[in-house]
Amino acid sequence: MSKLSSDVVVESNGTKAIVCIRAADASDAENLSAYFTGLSTRARNRRFMGARADIAALAAECVARTSHPGHFTLLAELRQEGRGVIIGETLYAYDAAARHGEFAISVADAFQRTGLGLQMMTAMERRASDLGHEMIAAETARANAEMRGLAKKAGFSDTDLDWQSVHLAKRLWR
Repeated sequence: MSKLSSDVVVESNGTKAIVCIRAADASDAENLSAYFTGLSTRARNRRFMGARADIAALAAECVARTSHPGHFTLLAELRQEGRGVIIGETLYAYDAAARHGEFAISVADAFQRTGLGLQMMTAMERRASDLGHEMIAAETARANAEMRGLAKKAGFSDTDLDWQSVHLAKRLWR
């Protein structure tokens, strides 16, 4: 499995910034926990589809599975003063029984609507395709217009699950 690392340019508040999208490893747990804690309550609830109090444990879970085939976490880091500050993450896990990968994504509030989410989804899709996966999916709240819009831009179709949830799916082409 190749190490993913790519630089993208995003613009937030009129300022252009270099952001590196890279694979996470176990050493990222503390910084990922700080990132999750720094999300607005609304963004955190949308990422986890509800309130979560165990942020440190959740961050540890996100990076613990990186050694499992078909599981990875991608981080978007803003380069500042010689170090990286996490401003986005995507968790991906392949479900062999369902024969598709499932993902969750979040972008720091200040960097939403800058194209970063789409860049992260593209990187996730490329990595999943490189692993031989043919389909990726997610579930989101029907009221989460931002995620539904991002998924539409990325080429996902959505299907009603129930009165609260929508299923997002996309076939990957190799």
